[in-house]
Amino acid sequence: MRVKMFAAVITASVGLGACARISTQQEAQMGQNYAQQINAQLPIIRDAEANAYINRLGDSLAVLVDTQGRNWQFFLVDDPEVNAFAVPGGYIYVNKGLVLRAQTLSQLAGVVGHEIAHVTQRHSVQQMEKQQGIGIGATLVCIWQPSFCQQGGGDLLNLGATAAMAKFSRNDETEADREGLKYIVRAGLDPNGMPEMFEILLAERRSRGGGGGGFLASHPMEEDRIRNTRAMIQQLPPDQRSGTRDSEAFQRFKARLAALPPTPRPR
Repeated sequence: MRVKMFAAVITASVGLGACARISTQQEAQMGQNYAQQINAQLPIIRDAEANAYINRLGDSLAVLVDTQGRNWQFFLVDDPEVNAFAVPGGYIYVNKGLVLRAQTLSQLAGVVGHEIAHVTQRHSVQQMEKQQGIGIGATLVCIWQPSFCQQGGGDLLNLGATAAMAKFSRNDETEADREGLKYIVRAGLDPNGMPEMFEILLAERRSRGGGGGGFLASHPMEEDRIRNTRAMIQQLPPDQRSGTRDSEAFQRFKARLAALPPTPRPR
């Protein structure tokens, strides 16, 4: 099944990887194509109430900052791994495992805001433009299954530097943190949720002896990122350094997600 997914995503990338400049229209079409392939291969949670919540949360952030009129959609993946990633065009995927590790609404919003910022700042698209011939579909493979590329899967796909591209640059991560914090503040949420969630993820990495897949592999979790985001918050006006921290709706959403039966994996 994994090979089928990789082949399908790479096929969707043919031709676009060599573009010198990717237009917003191409970005939107890529996102739609990738999302269709991803949704056909991953165990996407179909619970209407849970999906409505994650989309309300995502929209409350994206609508305030998107100037390109993207078709934002937010998906929950039935996977215990701590993971979240963004597809160009406004498609955001969040694992059940990450949601369950979040203790408050603002902590989950920190991750969602960070992923939205990767899209609005076009980080993946810029990688494509800089690396002609390497499709973003292959990058998504390594983001979703880093172990595949680390174990030689990149050779199978003849992708060379794809595994390295799966990790955003330090500048990209810093920008996603900075912009994501702005989005959270604009939505009236507590920006401290972002460094708090990073601390949870860092503890997860340490509990695994310094390793970890998913979000930890594609988003290097370093102590200085926590310090930097806290410093960014201190630079905000005093009345913006706090906001809505948690809600009963988030806790109900989290409890509902934990109680859902397993989602059948696509064949």
